[in-house]
Amino acid sequence: MKKKRSHHLNYPPLYDKALEILTMSRHMSYLFCEDLIGPETHGPEDDKIYFTGDIVQQSYNLAPEILRAEEQAYSEDKRRYAKRLKVLTKSLFYTCDRLENSPIKSKEFLPLFRKELRHFRKLQRTWAMML
Repeated sequence: MKKKRSHHLNYPPLYDKALEILTMSRHMSYLFCEDLIGPETHGPEDDKIYFTGDIVQQSYNLAPEILRAEEQAYSEDKRRYAKRLKVLTKSLFYTCDRLENSPIKSKEFLPLFRKELRHFRKLQRTWAMML
């Protein structure tokens, strides 16, 4: 079910997909943290727990970069923000690879997340050509 926004601004479909990716990454991070912490609360924590924070932080930065690119007046500035968005997307794929190799038990969300990232990358390419 799609949520209707109450604002009158016209955002590109890429922005909606960025918000969807942010929501998915937050849910995945919560689930993965539960796996990495485990039932015992005392003792050493797994170093891989920081990857979950990386994926949330990187996906959190997607939407503002889109809005910054949209509000720029000059095409060089728009392309600079589009390039930064491309780097963020690439780092999200890299973080997914690192999570794939971690000792997380519930990895069933990673293929779905990658599928959404691939769809985001397609939208991103189209959007970047229209800037």
